[in-house]
Amino acid sequence: MIEDIFAGLPESFVPGTVAAPVVFYFTLGETKRTVHLSPDACRVEPGKTVDSADCVCKTSPEFFLRIWQDDYRPGMKDFLTGTIKSNDPGSLQTFLRCFGKKA
Repeated sequence: MIEDIFAGLPESFVPGTVAAPVVFYFTLGETKRTVHLSPDACRVEPGKTVDSADCVCKTSPEFFLRIWQDDYRPGMKDFLTGTIKSNDPGSLQTFLRCFGKKA
């Protein structure tokens, strides 16, 4: 299921939602993906393909699915308890908008 979501990202990308290139790195259990976004394209690569991503997100596959499929939006408690970890939580909202999801 997680693999299907990442495989579909390039097709569901909304051009113009980012002004400059940005790189996201996701660790979702055993699934690790690097997502490159530019103003006009999305590219997904397996594993960690950059030394330093602009935004790193670590959570369980189940929690990611809750966010992606059920429109759940993490709150302060989720970050404070470590249910989801990120170096830039605000960028995660941008990521969602890039694929037509409400942030």
